[in-house]
Amino acid sequence: MRAKAGAAVTDATPVRHSALRSSLGLVAGKAAQTGAGFAFWIVAARATSDREVGLTTAAVSAVMICTQLAVLGAGSAVIVAVGRGEAPARVLDAAFAIVGVAGTILSIGYLALQSAVAPDTASVSVLFWLTFIVAAVTGTLVIVLDQALVALGRGASATSRYVLGGTVSLAAAGTVALWAHGAPDDVLLACWTLGSAVACVVGAVQLRKLVGYRPRPSLRLARGRSLLALGFPNQLLTLTERTPGLVLPLLLAHMVAPEAAAYWYPAWMMAWAAYSAPMLMGIVQFSESVRDADRLKSTTWASLRLSLAVGGLAAVVLVVFAHPLLSLLGERYAESSAGALRWLAAGLVPYAVLQAYNAVCRARGRYAEAIVVGMTLGIALCVSALSAAERGASAMALAWLVVLSIGAAAVGLRLLAVLRHIRKDIR
Repeated sequence: MRAKAGAAVTDATPVRHSALRSSLGLVAGKAAQTGAGFAFWIVAARATSDREVGLTTAAVSAVMICTQLAVLGAGSAVIVAVGRGEAPARVLDAAFAIVGVAGTILSIGYLALQSAVAPDTASVSVLFWLTFIVAAVTGTLVIVLDQALVALGRGASATSRYVLGGTVSLAAAGTVALWAHGAPDDVLLACWTLGSAVACVVGAVQLRKLVGYRPRPSLRLARGRSLLALGFPNQLLTLTERTPGLVLPLLLAHMVAPEAAAYWYPAWMMAWAAYSAPMLMGIVQFSESVRDADRLKSTTWASLRLSLAVGGLAAVVLVVFAHPLLSLLGERYAESSAGALRWLAAGLVPYAVLQAYNAVCRARGRYAEAIVVGMTLGIALCVSALSAAERGASAMALAWLVVLSIGAAAVGLRLLAVLRHIRKDIR
C-alpha cells in the first residue's frame, strides 16, 4: 500500500493496552529517566565545581521551561483528537511542525534574553547555544510523543525510550568525567542533550512500528488552528503545574547564587520522581476520560489510589534514604539538601490531589477555574520558597510543603463537590 502525504501507511488499528499498564509503564519510564538523571548529576558533581553544576542545572531548568512553553498544548490536543477518532498521522504532522518551530524560537529567545539580562552568568559558548536549542526542540517533541503514545494506548513504551536516552547521556557524562575533570557547563549540557535526542529518535521509531507513521511536518493553517484551539487551554493548565518547580532553580542561580541552585536541584529532582506518578497517571486519566466520559468518577478515584500507592512508596524511600542518596553527590550535598528532600517527598499526597483535580477539570472543560487556581498556587509556592532561600534548602522545602498542602486542601474539597455533581447528573 502506497502512503499518502500526511497519512499512515497502514490501516491496522493498534491494540490498546489497559490504563493500568499504560500508567505503570509511564511511571517506570520516568523512573528510569530520573534514575539516569540522578546518576548523571552524581557524575557531574564529581567531575566539576559546584558553580558549573549550578549553571548546568539552571540551563536544564531553562530548557524544560522552553519545552513546556513550546509544546503549546499539542500533546493534549493529540489525546483529544485521537480519542475522537481522527487519523493519528494528520494530527501528528501538524503537532510536530508546531512544536518544532515553537521550540526553536523560544530557545533562541531565551538565550538572547539571558545574555541581555544576566551577562555575568550567561554562556557565550557556541556549543552551549547549539546544544540548548537541540535540547529544547527534541525535549518538546518527546513530550508530544509521550502523549501521542498514551492516546494510542501504548504509554508503556516510554520505558525503553527513557532507558536508552538516559544510558547514552550517562555514558557521555562518564566519559567527560574520566577525561576532562573540571568540565564547563556547555560540555555537561551537551552530554545531557544527547539523552533527549536519543529518546526522541526512539519514540519516532516506536510510532513507525505501531501505526506506520512517517513524519511529514505540516504547518497548514486549518489543522494548526484546530490543534491550538484544543491544546492551548490544556497547555496553560499544564504550565501552572510545572512552571514553579522549573523556575525556582533558575531564580536561585541568577538571583541568589549558583551554589543555592546546585543544592536545591538534586532534592527537587528526586522528589519529582515521586511526583511523576500522579502527574503521569493524570495524563492517562485524562486520555481515558476523553474516550469514555461516563467513567470519569471511577477513573478519577482509581487513578488517585494508584498515584498514592506508587508515588507514596517512592516518597517513603526518599524520606528514609534521603541522606545516603544525596551523599552519592558528595557530603556537602547531603548536609545541605537531605532535609529539603524529606519535606519535598512529603508533598506527594497534596500533589496527587492537585493532579486528580486538574485531570477532572480537563475532562469537564473547567479550564478557567483550574488555571486561576494553579496560577495562584504557583506564585505562592515560588514566593514562599524564595523568601526562605537565605535559610537554606530545607527551609525552602518546608515553605513549599506548607503552601502546597493548603492549596491541595482547598482543591480537594472542590474535587469532591465536582464529582458529587457528576453523580447527580448521571442519575
